[in-house]
Amino acid sequence: MMTEQAHMSDLAIPPGEYLEEVLEEVGISQAELARRMGRPPQAINEILKGDKAITPETALQLEQVVGVPAYFWSNLEASYRLAIAKEVDEKKAQVEVEVVSSYPYLELSKLGLVEKTRNKISKVKELRKLFGVSSLFNIGEVKEYSPAFRQVEKDSTSSEALAAWLRAGHIIASGKKTQDFDAERLKECLFDIKGLTFETDPNVLIDNLGNVLSDCGIALVLIPHFPKTYTTGATFWVEKKKAVIMMSLRGSWSDIFWFSLMHEIAHILLHDKRATFLENGKGDHQYRKQEEEADFFAQKTLIPSKDYKGFVAVGDFTANSIEKFANNIGIFPGVVTGRLQFDSLLPHTVHHHRIRFKWKKA
Repeated sequence: MMTEQAHMSDLAIPPGEYLEEVLEEVGISQAELARRMGRPPQAINEILKGDKAITPETALQLEQVVGVPAYFWSNLEASYRLAIAKEVDEKKAQVEVEVVSSYPYLELSKLGLVEKTRNKISKVKELRKLFGVSSLFNIGEVKEYSPAFRQVEKDSTSSEALAAWLRAGHIIASGKKTQDFDAERLKECLFDIKGLTFETDPNVLIDNLGNVLSDCGIALVLIPHFPKTYTTGATFWVEKKKAVIMMSLRGSWSDIFWFSLMHEIAHILLHDKRATFLENGKGDHQYRKQEEEADFFAQKTLIPSKDYKGFVAVGDFTANSIEKFANNIGIFPGVVTGRLQFDSLLPHTVHHHRIRFKWKKA
């Protein structure tokens, strides 16, 4: 019988078409089928046209009347409905094409997170898979990405690009192995982390820093900033016992890198692990309060407040004086210069001991 050769297909073929052929083979009319099944003729006609679904009850009745197994009709119906749903989804994807250009697809493909393609519909489907959503219009409502849509530094910031940057960090961090997070261990390691400020080769630095943080239960993820993201770092948790620090390597001054890192460490130690913190973002009063707390933590951890006040009181900000002070407190002198510039005690044209990192190309 031809039904035994039927197979699942992406074509939306109503099961009724097969049923019509089966009825012809067994010599039963629609009216006779209706009588044998105890169903109204109109219901049988709607099934044949695909307007009415074959329910499990109907499938069992067809098995009893025409001898074709119930599972066959159920599978055929499910296949048909899925094909219909795919057709509807294709139409939805056509609408989502308009927002694809808002996402940094090229940068994501370079990271191997989406397939390289020029087809816009394919891009829609790849981005859906990346974000784990059924529609690109749903991304802003997902808790994991919502901070990107409510915290922006300037009008030109792309929330979509920020969300993509965060998602890339989640994926990469999930693949990194770390020890279980240990806050006390992290506090103990702050001195060792400060010692790494003297490492001027950024690639050696990142390896060493990554190892120290991993031992504390933190995955360090470095992803160059995507166009229109304007952020230097982010902090979030991918597991109950694994924190994540993302750095965008935006800019190249080493003192800015170290301040940003300590700022993110502060969020891990001080604030709610259910939250995602995007540096350089804007938010409500509570968010700004937490940002200020993180800034204060970074400042005092890199340069103890009492020592800094004493140094500033003397007023000698020459290169030699900065180097001597920095060595006494165990910090790279360029970090001190950066702090003095931030506090408007040194002009931004004077860069005693400040260095620029040359990051590897992503």
